Amino acid sequence: MLIEERILTLFRRNCQYTLTYWSVFFSFGLSIAFLGPTILDLKCQTGSTLQEITWVFFSQQLCLLIGSSTGGVFTKTLFRALIALFFSSLIISVVFAIIPLCYNVLLLAVAMAVSGLAMGIIDTIANIQLVSIYKKDSAIFLQALHFFIGLGALVSPLIADPFISEHCLASNSTANATEIIHHFRSSFRSPVIHTENSPHSEPVEEKANVAYAFWIMALINLPVPIAVFVLMYQEKLLPFCPNSTPRLLDKDELAMETKAPEGTEMSEPDDTGFHHAGHGNIFSCCMNGSLSGLPVTFFGIHILGSMVLFMTEGIMGVYAGFVYTYAVSAPMLLHSKMAAYLNCIFWAAVTAGRLVSIPLSYRFRPVHLLGVNLAGVIVTLLLLLILYTNRVFLFVGTTLLGLFISSVFPCLVAYTEDILEYHGCATTVLVTTAGMGEMTLQVLVGSLIQKKGTYSFLVCGLVIGCLGFVFFLSVVLCNRIHRNLTGASKKAAMVEAPPAPAPPASEKAAPEQKVAVIQTESIKCDSG
Repeated sequence: MLIEERILTLFRRNCQYTLTYWSVFFSFGLSIAFLGPTILDLKCQTGSTLQEITWVFFSQQLCLLIGSSTGGVFTKTLFRALIALFFSSLIISVVFAIIPLCYNVLLLAVAMAVSGLAMGIIDTIANIQLVSIYKKDSAIFLQALHFFIGLGALVSPLIADPFISEHCLASNSTANATEIIHHFRSSFRSPVIHTENSPHSEPVEEKANVAYAFWIMALINLPVPIAVFVLMYQEKLLPFCPNSTPRLLDKDELAMETKAPEGTEMSEPDDTGFHHAGHGNIFSCCMNGSLSGLPVTFFGIHILGSMVLFMTEGIMGVYAGFVYTYAVSAPMLLHSKMAAYLNCIFWAAVTAGRLVSIPLSYRFRPVHLLGVNLAGVIVTLLLLLILYTNRVFLFVGTTLLGLFISSVFPCLVAYTEDILEYHGCATTVLVTTAGMGEMTLQVLVGSLIQKKGTYSFLVCGLVIGCLGFVFFLSVVLCNRIHRNLTGASKKAAMVEAPPAPAPPASEKAAPEQKVAVIQTESIKCDSG
């Protein structure tokens, strides 16, 4: 059988919860991918430069970081987790609907900041809840979770592609034509844009086409908050529903899940029957008193693993955000419609890679998948850098990069949580630093593209990829040291612990005497 019956039984037990968490990551994917193909249209809509529109990425990623850092506070109870997911996914639809009305780059940055906050909350809650439910079996379900990011990110550029403005792209294909004369003019009314080459050309209403793409995405996303609402209704968590015990686990199963050995303290279970010891917001993780006395490798695994995701998620955000701009600029100079397919291809490859990684994560250890994927990312970026004028390989390299980088995040979360035996704050820390990587590196690379040219886009990607691989090797080394330290401490504890006293002979004989009495009584009954 491809997957063990035990894992299938666990999935069937938590099917609706798992599908709901997967669906909210579809909303996450929609939000994270639409800026890439529409960045030049939004640049024209707001009358800003490429460097200024890059700060829209920054505002989204900064609030995504804040949402990721604080999202863990909503995982204390099932009601708080689901109500946060409901409002976050609903906010994403609202933001999509109002983006066409943002004619100023500041207004657009505020709208993207709100969506980023919702995305961060979704990111942390969905990851923590799945890890808490499936624990050592979470690798498969995390791969599927991040598959839905790729699915949403694939749908987003496909919807945007038919509505991309040809006029705006024509005036932004070369370095000199990217400047718009009337910067920030008419901030709160429909912008009228003239290019340097045709100062007396007819005004162009930039809202007309691309607005439909955002409104379509808002409608496509609406079933997601509805699904969360249905789950809350079925679990009777809504205020107007009668209170009852959640139906996630039967009583016997819940007792088995929550049973702890004597002498150990258990964290208070939430409404789902699962324990979130160590999984909260990043501030509560850092101030946790139980962290004292832990080996330095415990903290090293958190830090080094976070740096791997800082680099790899940064590459993903940078490539998805700027590959379109790179393709329509020199030396590629691809047609706008052809360049728009690069975003679709990239996210299609990410989606396919995460789908393929679901069975692979069942067959192979996460550390092996991580090594192959990170090496593939470096080789692909190196080839893209060498063949920087080859249009065909740009598409091939985009596909390979999406395939290799797709499963790094879920594999690393599963790997670090497994190392720390689900007692640390790995998920919260990793999600937070991944958001920091996207936020910081997008702004950095966007500024370098503006100053040094589009070739710096690939150079930065290669340098970041090499740093990520170095940090990964450091995580593996730190893991070995951590195992030696914790293994030695466990052996020492076993040696120091006194052996349990043997029960008295009278207690041993008691059960045998009871059995003998029962047998004699049954014999008397039969003879009677």
